[in-house]
Amino acid sequence: MVSSYLYLLGLSQFLTSALSAKTETGVCTADTFASLGLPSINVLSVDAKLNRVSWDIDDTLNTYPVVTNKTVDVCQLTVNYTHPGWNDNVTTWISLPVKNWNGRFMGMGGGGWVMGTQGALSQAVFGGYAAASTNGGHDESATVKSWGLSSEGNVNWANMQDFSSVSLDDAASLGKAATKMFYGKAHKYAYWNGCSTGGRQGLMMAQRYPTQYDGILAVSPAINWDKFIPAEFWPQMLMNALEYYPSACELNAFTEHATDACDELDGVKDRIISMPGLCKFNASTLIGKTAKCSSNSTITITAKAAKYVSLVWAGPEDPSGSSLWYGLSHDAPLTRLAGTNCTLPSQNCKPVPFQISADWQQIFLSRNSSLDVATINYTEYIRHFRQSVNEYNSIIGTRDPDLTDFKQSGGKMITWHGMKDQLIFFNGTENYYQQAMDLDSDLQDYYRFFAAPGAEHCKSGIGFYPGNSLDSLVSWVENGTAPDTLRAIATPTGTSSAKLPLRTADLCAYPKTLTYVGGDASKASSFTCK
Repeated sequence: MVSSYLYLLGLSQFLTSALSAKTETGVCTADTFASLGLPSINVLSVDAKLNRVSWDIDDTLNTYPVVTNKTVDVCQLTVNYTHPGWNDNVTTWISLPVKNWNGRFMGMGGGGWVMGTQGALSQAVFGGYAAASTNGGHDESATVKSWGLSSEGNVNWANMQDFSSVSLDDAASLGKAATKMFYGKAHKYAYWNGCSTGGRQGLMMAQRYPTQYDGILAVSPAINWDKFIPAEFWPQMLMNALEYYPSACELNAFTEHATDACDELDGVKDRIISMPGLCKFNASTLIGKTAKCSSNSTITITAKAAKYVSLVWAGPEDPSGSSLWYGLSHDAPLTRLAGTNCTLPSQNCKPVPFQISADWQQIFLSRNSSLDVATINYTEYIRHFRQSVNEYNSIIGTRDPDLTDFKQSGGKMITWHGMKDQLIFFNGTENYYQQAMDLDSDLQDYYRFFAAPGAEHCKSGIGFYPGNSLDSLVSWVENGTAPDTLRAIATPTGTSSAKLPLRTADLCAYPKTLTYVGGDASKASSFTCK
């Protein structure tokens, strides 16, 4: 009798638990999402399956590194669709936590030519978010040639529209709809999280689809695409024009000496140039000096080397001497955009362009997939720069400073950018924010920008990395707590010989700047915003 009672009690508890789980989520099958679609697309297939995911550290965005062996069970959707008449094929991935959904939705961004990945969703679902990402019409392993041209000489404009903007809007709408189908109720808040291309995607959402996200974290954003991507090719074109191919040893020597000269302008010796506008280092001062390349190799800095580096720092100019775009900051590593491959530390060097900038010249401007970009001279480069702006600004420029619609939608946005960024020019983001501020004196009520001294592209380097910025965004959206500062940590790395302690700082909302006021330079309390 007692055993029968215990059996019935256990059965009752099991049924209660099962019913509770049933009310928390729907069934993870294609039938649950049979009506998933949008008026502007034709759905080709929807695959739904339960999956157990681990944290994908390679796709982690805008947070401090996390190492965990935990897993999360999700309902994983793969939606394939096309836009009628476009002949494209787009994939959107949606991950829905089976348990402990926090009521929020998150769109996850990509990087470079990669619009997004399925792996990127792991970070979001570990935080309890329903999440979506899109491939923008091409897989991450696809060559640009395979999707950028419909045929030799012809840009695939449908794929370019997908990559630039359209698939981002689709992914947000599909993700939200799937979330409601699975949980039986809509999300409370929607967030975007991205860096680099993902940062550009976030600003594209704010500019073109302002009602999709309540909060947008757009870091190191690849905005001004039509200008900064050609500007990335400037160092490579200069090599051929000057017939000078620098080694990494030479380039690093200029960066090290410039950093030495301008390091303490802020009153702190920390290998970080936090006041780049005051840095007037002249590359010609190194002419005739030696630089050590290895234990048994040195080089002598030449006048041609100094001229080359000066031009890279200045950025591209047209024949009249007018600036076309910004150059790299003095402490930013030069070897990504001015890359070479040498048989010895400083001999027989050959140019190695940054791939995205080379792709842009070859596929989208020359429209010739077999073009040797090393043949592009100064005259052709200037023509390409004009062409890039004229043909692509309206598609992928992503620099409309009028954020009126995003403001009226009630959205909030945060951008931070490393001042030592070696790929996307920090000044371009600062300039965009200033333009937006000039248009709207109330900009800081809904959009704030933070400069991160010493931080590199999407990461810290030896500089200040605000890894809790997403938390600040959520607090702003949901609690109305606007971030005057972002707490950042500078972690010593092998990129500097200096013995630096772990440091903290509170990054300042533009136009204020981080200012040392005395005391222990490793502590945030020794700085203020002025």
